[in-house]
Amino acid sequence: MLLLSCLWNINSFAQFPKVEIPGSEVRKLNSTIVNQEYELHISLPNGYGTNNKKYPVVYLMDSQWDFPLVKSIYGQHYYDGFIPELIIVGITWGGTDPKPDSLRARDYTPTHELHFKQSGGADNFLSFMKEELFPFIETNYKAAKEDRVLMGCSFGGLITLYAMFTHTEMFSGYIAASPAVEWDRAVLYNYEKKFSDKVNLKPIKVYMTVGDVEISRPAFERFAEQMIKKKYPAVSIRSKVLENTGHSGTKSETYARGLQYIFERPNLKVDDTLLNKYIGLYESAKTKIELKNEGGKLVLYVAGRNKHSLYAAGEAVFYSTAGFLNIHFEKNGGEINGLQLNKYGGNEFLKKVN
Repeated sequence: MLLLSCLWNINSFAQFPKVEIPGSEVRKLNSTIVNQEYELHISLPNGYGTNNKKYPVVYLMDSQWDFPLVKSIYGQHYYDGFIPELIIVGITWGGTDPKPDSLRARDYTPTHELHFKQSGGADNFLSFMKEELFPFIETNYKAAKEDRVLMGCSFGGLITLYAMFTHTEMFSGYIAASPAVEWDRAVLYNYEKKFSDKVNLKPIKVYMTVGDVEISRPAFERFAEQMIKKKYPAVSIRSKVLENTGHSGTKSETYARGLQYIFERPNLKVDDTLLNKYIGLYESAKTKIELKNEGGKLVLYVAGRNKHSLYAAGEAVFYSTAGFLNIHFEKNGGEINGLQLNKYGGNEFLKKVN
C-alpha cells in the first residue's frame, strides 16, 4: 500500500504544471570578466508597460534561494505604501549543474581563504556587475542608474558591505542580513578603515542585522558599533539584532525593514497657512473625499468615516502610511483646483468643489 501511495504521488506530481511567479522573467548573461554564465531572475512592477518612467533597481544576491521571498516581500510592502515600484534583479549561476555553495564563496568573498579553494573573487564579481550587468539591465529595462540597491545574506551580506567600503559609487543603498564579518580573520575591518578615511560625498543608506541566537552575534555587534561610531559623512546606518532569530531566518525581516528604510520618505513640516489652502471637498465621478487640518496635520476622510493621516513629502505631495495612498495637489493661477490621487489599483484626478 505504501509503495502504491508513493507511486501515485509521483505520477500526480508529474502531470501538473509547475507554479510560476507572475510578473517575472528569466534572462541569461555571459560574463567575460568572471568567465561564468549568470541567470537573472527579474521582477517588473505592475504598471511597467504603461509609462516611460524609470524605476529603482534592487540587485539581490543568491536569487536561487531568495527571489520568491523578495518578490513576496515587495508585493506586501508596496501594497501597504511603504516602498515604491521597483525592478528586482536576482542573480544566480547558470550553466550545467552549477554549485551555488562553491560559486557564492568564489564571487562574494573579497580575499582568498584556505578552506575555500575558489574564494576571493568579489572584485571580479563587482566588475561584472558594473561593466556587464548594469549596462545590460539599463539598456533592456527602464532602470534608474542613480538609484540602485544591493541586498544579500551571509556571504551575500559580506559582499554588500565590501561593495559599500570599496565600490561606493555603484549603489545608493545596502541591505545586509547576517553579513559574514568574521571572514578571513575579520579582514573587513581593513576595508572599513580605508573607507572611513575617505570623504564620501554621495548619500547612502545601510541596513544590517544579525539574529540574536547566532554565534556570530558578538562579532557583528562590535563591527556595527564601530561603523555607527565613525559617523561617516553622508552615510545613514541602521543596525538591529533580531529577536528569536537564527542565521538564515534573518532574511525576511531584514529585507522587509531594509527596503522600508532605504526608501523611507521624508516627513516635512508644512505651514498651517499652506495646509489651510488644501482643506475642503474634492470629487471625481466615482470618488469623494474631504481634507481637514487637524492639529497642524492634513487628514483625509473618505465617505466621512475612513480616516487617513497624511504626511508631507513636499509642499504639494502627501502620503499615507496606513495604505497605498499618495496625493499631489495641482494649482491653477495660484489657486488649488484639484489633486491627483494615486492609490493601489489606479490613479484619478479629483476636482476641488468647496
